[in-house]
Amino acid sequence: MEKKKLVHVMDTPYSAAPWPQITTDDQDAILELLCHLLAPIGAHRSAHLNPSKGRRSKKARQGNSHNEASPETPPAPEIMTRVDVGLANISRNLQSTPSTENPPYSVVFVARSGQSSSFHCHFPQMVAVASNSTPSSPAIRLVGFSKACEERLSAALGIPRVSSIGLREGAPQARGLIDYAREHVEPIDVAWLEQARTARYQETKINPVPTKIGTAKEKRPMSSLSEP
Repeated sequence: MEKKKLVHVMDTPYSAAPWPQITTDDQDAILELLCHLLAPIGAHRSAHLNPSKGRRSKKARQGNSHNEASPETPPAPEIMTRVDVGLANISRNLQSTPSTENPPYSVVFVARSGQSSSFHCHFPQMVAVASNSTPSSPAIRLVGFSKACEERLSAALGIPRVSSIGLREGAPQARGLIDYAREHVEPIDVAWLEQARTARYQETKINPVPTKIGTAKEKRPMSSLSEP
């Protein structure tokens, strides 16, 4: 018969928020719409931006991005001003106050496959808090792709690596994608956000968790270790 003991574990109201559940078919449809929307950005980069050669002075490296535009580069596609790329960039923008020039995100896309959860586990909470800070705007949808799609997104944007993409409200030609995401992806619900607004004292919860007790190894007698 297994022996068990009770281990007391502290509970917290600030538990991690779960990612929205999205069917595989809806993920595929959203990915197709997203790549189609981003394709003009990749085409512009491919046709008019030359990759950096890597041998530049320190001052030049600090003043320029990884791409160098040719002297006669045409204006970038308008959608480019409403798309943010990169985990750190999007995380920072979720904490900032939206403005006319920088409207709130409508959808945040994250390529979860092949990455450690420590890189993106903060997104559900941050998206929920950002949505609550702009109650007059529709809730930000968070789309986590469970299938490998980094290569497709990289090709669509014309950059080597993509982990996350933020699409801002009012992005041109994006209405179909945004409407589809809002229809098929539920807003993130974080219960403790509502509880925090009540400003009521919450007692500490200590949960008893039954835990198996391992069988102790039998000690071999010293005589058995000695030579005959």
